[in-house]
Amino acid sequence: MPPLPQRITFQVALEHAPGMLGKVTTAIDELGAEVVATDRTKQQRHVTFRDITIEVRDEQHAEEVAAELVELEGVELLAISDEILAAHDRGKIRVEVTREVRGSEDLALVYTPGVAKVCRLIADDPVASYRLTIRANSVAVVTDGSAVLGLGDIGPLASLPVMEGKAMLFKSFGDVDAYPILVDERDPDAFVDTIARIAGGFGGINLEDIAAPRCFEIEGKLRQRLDIPVFHDDQHGTAIVVLAALMNAAEVVGRELASLRVVVQGVGAAGVAIIDLLGAAGVTDIVPVDIDGIVTAKRGSGLDPIRRRVAKRTNPRGLTGAQAEALEGADVFIGVSGPESLPLALVQTMSEDRIVFAMANPTPEIHPDVARGHVRVMATGRSDFPNQINNVLAFPGIFRGLLDAAATTVTDEMKIAAAQGIASIVGDDRAPDYVVPSPFDRSVVPVVAEAVARTAREQGHVRPGSLGSLESESRAAMHEAARRAVQRAVARRFDNPA
Repeated sequence: MPPLPQRITFQVALEHAPGMLGKVTTAIDELGAEVVATDRTKQQRHVTFRDITIEVRDEQHAEEVAAELVELEGVELLAISDEILAAHDRGKIRVEVTREVRGSEDLALVYTPGVAKVCRLIADDPVASYRLTIRANSVAVVTDGSAVLGLGDIGPLASLPVMEGKAMLFKSFGDVDAYPILVDERDPDAFVDTIARIAGGFGGINLEDIAAPRCFEIEGKLRQRLDIPVFHDDQHGTAIVVLAALMNAAEVVGRELASLRVVVQGVGAAGVAIIDLLGAAGVTDIVPVDIDGIVTAKRGSGLDPIRRRVAKRTNPRGLTGAQAEALEGADVFIGVSGPESLPLALVQTMSEDRIVFAMANPTPEIHPDVARGHVRVMATGRSDFPNQINNVLAFPGIFRGLLDAAATTVTDEMKIAAAQGIASIVGDDRAPDYVVPSPFDRSVVPVVAEAVARTAREQGHVRPGSLGSLESESRAAMHEAARRAVQRAVARRFDNPA
């Protein structure tokens, strides 16, 4: 996949003479860049000031264009601005207040002395923090920066723009207040201890971009220590969207989900979570494959504790060997591995109604153009092809539902409910090129949130005494009782004036 074009804006001063703008745009075009917009910002007697926005391949290409403009007679290059850097200027998120402080009365209500009443209530009953503080709508987006997108181990500080972006998506799609938390610690126990000590201000923990196998240990230990949901999105968000897409893909090919023979290639964080969730959803024939071939308990090489656990729970037909042996006769290929690692020849050995989810980014295991005509349903992680498997379909709605229910944990049943919610958006419109909704479909979050919250309540994984633990009818009854109590208090005050 070629790199996405970048937009650069050149601020230039042009000599006020016929043909000067054309001279500039021609020079840009000859260097293979594309002029997107030209805006005149100021006009003086002898000079015209313009902003010229162009698309370039990369930074080196931008420098080549800039060097050419500097050499043009009658053109002065004043400044260069990068669209990507401009979008990140001073960060992408901020804190806003829910009540303005315009005078001493407001200050007394929201701070001292009024706030003391709220503090005492929470000291007596910690559950009150879910009604009277931001905790009810707050998620910590936590990382150590060890596995950031396609950048790898760049450290926590360099990961901050990604964590800010995640927080933006939480707010934009789910109206969840999310905060980047960067932890410069690679020891899992110390990492867990750090998060456990600051978790009191949050209603949920979203682990992000933490390398395997450390991510498994961190999530497991945090789930044991905390009474709020802990969710590693790179694992479970991916798995939920894969399950949703596979539910609809199975319908497209006329199969029951449980009857599918599935090969999962890649046994890292996402692969393990996909295997676990598909198993919880009723898929029994799952064959895990890594770089050394089929993962089996008897294999001599490359078996860490995670792979040994996976091996014990999968591969019911006892297959051994390489990728080719796993794929022969398989119905589904799910790739969370590496680029161009699925040969078309092996795809053709799968069953007739082949389903291929090739999710390596930016270059999938097999390119959709190569697979076209050879598979019934094709999905990737890319936005420029149908059926994009994108985590943004999952995590905003999941946490919206968890927070609405004041949930204390995340279960497989909640994840399956989320997948069913995502799949239901497609509904009867499902087709080979439409098994999962667009990441920008705003109808997804409410459906997922309701499904997750309902399942949390049905399972009893909600905080006793919180608003989230009550059904909507009970909440309405409680509010009505409170209203009547206020009316009685007001009536008594007027009947018995001081």
